[in-house]
Amino acid sequence: MQDERLVGEFTHQAESFNRSQAANARETLEALVDLAAPQPGERWLEAACGPGVVSRALAPRAGSVHGVDLTPAMVELARREAAGLGNATFSVGDATALDDADGSYDGALARFTIHHVPVPARLVEELARVVRPGGTVVLADHLLDEDPAAAAWSQELERLRDPSHWASLPLERLRALGAAAGLELEREEIVPLALDLTDWLERGSGYAVARPLLERLLAAPPASAQRFAIRDGALVMTWWAARFRRPGGPSPD
Repeated sequence: MQDERLVGEFTHQAESFNRSQAANARETLEALVDLAAPQPGERWLEAACGPGVVSRALAPRAGSVHGVDLTPAMVELARREAAGLGNATFSVGDATALDDADGSYDGALARFTIHHVPVPARLVEELARVVRPGGTVVLADHLLDEDPAAAAWSQELERLRDPSHWASLPLERLRALGAAAGLELEREEIVPLALDLTDWLERGSGYAVARPLLERLLAAPPASAQRFAIRDGALVMTWWAARFRRPGGPSPD
């Protein structure tokens, strides 16, 4: 059921997400590539790659990048957008059940994916599995508020706007996903990301149906909202990205 929601939602959002500020914001995209720090000759995986925005950013610094996504429309778009890159490939696949053998990649990355996965440990464990010992796993998502009222408010907004949204996670739970998969946290970035509220709302397939409920929620945000908040007419979400290392083997310089 969740897979069907995901494919339906991101077929709807394929073109708009590819153009969106959320996908292309320079301050987070460049930070993500710097955090991953791919090296020439390395083989990288982008799981749940969508239109391949991150893959295209990684490709000039890596040996090769392969993107996998559950939505065929996203994979077609990624191939089109990366047509000039000889070292970026894409295929349809499930990021929580990859076809790759253990240790197939030097690094693996997933951005804005965790909040769509009912059991996110499956995703992180799979990325850890396909990365070689000493390799890198990079995770990035937006953070959930610790305050219960603020957390509930943002989750309601997300699910009404995008029916494929499952659950955002607070910082400690995100860190714990890596630790539970046997990964060692090396570095993390936590920065606010301001998005155009109207663009964010209208990209979701739920907006047309749930607009009255969304407007009601937006009119009464909890004062405790910090990680996901409305400020001066913009949506400000707190973006988290972390680099983990799979123990064993050589580490990059």
